[in-house]
Amino acid sequence: MICHLCGEDKLSKEFPHEHLTEDCTKHPLLHCLRCVTASLRDHQKCSQCDVKVEENNEKYEEYVQTLEFLFPTVTPFDETNTTGQTLDLTDDESEFHIVVTTLSGESTTLQYDPDQTVLDLKSIVEQELKTPCNKQSLLYNEIELKARGKNNEILTLNDYHVQPNSTIYLLVLLYAIPDGLDRVIFDLFWGYPHRGRDYLDASVFLYSGSEFIEVVDYCHTISQSCSAVRHSGDVMDDAKRLGHHTINVSIESIPAHINKLVFTLSAWSSPNISKYPNPSLRFFDAKFPNKQLCDDKMHHAAYSQAIVMCCLTNKGSGWEVFGLKNPSSGNAAKYGPLKKTIVSLIKKCCI
Repeated sequence: MICHLCGEDKLSKEFPHEHLTEDCTKHPLLHCLRCVTASLRDHQKCSQCDVKVEENNEKYEEYVQTLEFLFPTVTPFDETNTTGQTLDLTDDESEFHIVVTTLSGESTTLQYDPDQTVLDLKSIVEQELKTPCNKQSLLYNEIELKARGKNNEILTLNDYHVQPNSTIYLLVLLYAIPDGLDRVIFDLFWGYPHRGRDYLDASVFLYSGSEFIEVVDYCHTISQSCSAVRHSGDVMDDAKRLGHHTINVSIESIPAHINKLVFTLSAWSSPNISKYPNPSLRFFDAKFPNKQLCDDKMHHAAYSQAIVMCCLTNKGSGWEVFGLKNPSSGNAAKYGPLKKTIVSLIKKCCI
């Protein structure tokens, strides 16, 4: 979409989905979030119709939060220093930092210390991002930061050539599937919009490495490449105002060449999923459907067309469920953008 003020081509999620005030509803939303918030911040008015707007306007605060969610502040590192060599920090060492961020945009900024151990870093991340150490998978330059080496030696950031002013990605391990657990259930669900009854679509993308195999969704409810994956179709609970798509997976029936199942939620008729409260995931052992093994949810619905919710992956040591919550464009009518996002995650985060 082209912003009619700055003239830049931007994603739909970078535009507001509601007007600032009721007096602004006479015009379409043609200016991007950056332009709208800049106009209010600098001139206290709507960028399109000149209606006066105060900075405590609720919609303006939502716009600002959306921009912070989409574009977390990260100071880029000079590309001339990405060779893996340790820099001489001297007197300016205190000015350097690292950013640890989840794929959903939650982040914390920490002072850079090349001698910091990975274990100490995980302890700080546990305090700052509320993720237990044993649930953390920290990745830098597509390599997981392990606390200890092959000889049980304690490893530091310097051992992984982590550079100052760089970003470390945090993947959250939701559940490690034990041997003997075969049939599992992924329940992806969402709340109805404020008005009416509307749908999100849960889709499962099967991959061999980064090679796409097939998608299982409400139209293709049974996997064509194997008998391992079955989709429920729409399950709507009008009493609780919840929509569900449940996906049954037989771990033992997954072919050896398939090592990733990526689960997504996407909006069909809406430009984004923000009007659907609390898109969430619950995970069960099919033999004990009342015993929940893990869950995950978007605390703030994303201003994007889709979310890559989680991944069931086997890196060689068994199947694990990682929470992702990464916004994306694309939906069940146009999977191309979602596939592009998933491949990017596979390459960047080694899921």
